Amino acid sequence: MPHVIVKLYPGRTEQQKQALAKALTEAVTRTLGSSEDSISVGIEDVAPNEWTAKVYGPDIIDKASTIYKKPGYEPQ
Repeated sequence: MPHVIVKLYPGRTEQQKQALAKALTEAVTRTLGSSEDSISVGIEDVAPNEWTAKVYGPDIIDKASTIYKKPGYEPQ
């Protein structure tokens, strides 16, 4: 605990994903006081044509009460 999941469009390099995982781990450690060993980070590529059905609907609209940073876009 905690487990962080990031969903994004494909196209990021493995280096970018590793850097993001490292930055998120550091932020969680600093902010929540969690040990690095207790943190896991998953990164999932989601195709643009699947974003609304796989992410925007189920993760943003359906779980609106859990969203602490709302997106500045509307689904297409």
